[in-house]
Amino acid sequence: MNTNRNTARIVGALFIIGTVAGVLSVGFAGSILSDPNYLIKVSENQNQFVIGALLVLIMGLALAMVPVMMFPIFKKYNEALALGSVVFRGALEAVIYIAMVIGWLLLLTVSQEYVKAGAPDASHFQTLGILLLKASDQLNTILAIVFSLGALMIYYLFYQSKLIPRWLSVWGLIGAILSLAAGLFAIFSVDFGILMVPTALQEMVLAVWLIVKGFN
Repeated sequence: MNTNRNTARIVGALFIIGTVAGVLSVGFAGSILSDPNYLIKVSENQNQFVIGALLVLIMGLALAMVPVMMFPIFKKYNEALALGSVVFRGALEAVIYIAMVIGWLLLLTVSQEYVKAGAPDASHFQTLGILLLKASDQLNTILAIVFSLGALMIYYLFYQSKLIPRWLSVWGLIGAILSLAAGLFAIFSVDFGILMVPTALQEMVLAVWLIVKGFN
């Protein structure tokens, strides 16, 4: 019982760490990346941008640990889905986050070279910058789909095991379906990012529940 209680607290803390790191990463790097002169801004705000990238890495690693921590418990109810959650919301999600961080750090290098080169010789750096930004957008789209599939597995396991109240599991399942829809829409360049909000809210409620109440 004490082991399960500790696991619940750790999982709740990981959800909070991942979410807070993600929000802070937007605060540090979001305005830089969205600036029309981002190739100059990235170089001018190097430390701020690197901190933003590190926060993305922290977010990815923290959230990837959630299914790993839950695996010993989930496998008692459905080992295949428990393993699937580790693959999708653990390994694949972590790889995508790491790829995003690498892309940001490469963008920093491109930005520095762009500033050194000056306007007459900088057109190819602009092209590289655009490609890296587009790659980041595509990774976000893939992340939404991978995340949603993993979330469906996790919240079905929660529903099946009754480790948390079923209303919270159902909320998670509905949120995962909406997040999957947002990812699929993004493939066709249609922005329905608002569909991700229910999942974000649900995981914060779940995090607090696990820390305070633990598993049923």
